[in-house]
Amino acid sequence: MQGLETFDLSCNHLSGPIPPSMSSITSLSHLNLSHNLFSGPIPTTNQFWTFNDPSIYEANLGLCGLPLSTKCSTPNDQKHKNDQDEDGWYMTWFFISMGTGFPFGFLAVCGSLALKKSWRHAYFRFIDETTDRIYVYIVVNMARLKKKIERIGVHG
Repeated sequence: MQGLETFDLSCNHLSGPIPPSMSSITSLSHLNLSHNLFSGPIPTTNQFWTFNDPSIYEANLGLCGLPLSTKCSTPNDQKHKNDQDEDGWYMTWFFISMGTGFPFGFLAVCGSLALKKSWRHAYFRFIDETTDRIYVYIVVNMARLKKKIERIGVHG
């Protein structure tokens, strides 16, 4: 087979990768692998560098690499794609859970306040007392700060 010059395997329903051993046929000047089911990268050694006509690989949807416009994905690209798929899956479930969780949580709190008069009074009493404490804290500390500033201003 080393002296083979023309090799036409078109329309034979061959599948899988192009055998790497084909690149050892160095006397090959014409090759046609079109209309098969080949997949994977096109070999780039020996005579395969000279076969730069994309039509000899036509209708092999799984082939990639030069001279075709389809680039081969590296294992790193595949890992990155899988990571993106996982991220998309997690993000989808995150938004679904947020979209359902927030309304149910909101209704649970507001609904309990609306339905239970004693809880509603306790909640608003707590809010009033907390805002009063914050207001008193701010007013007292502002008065202390004002006294310090006046003391420093008079003696400084």
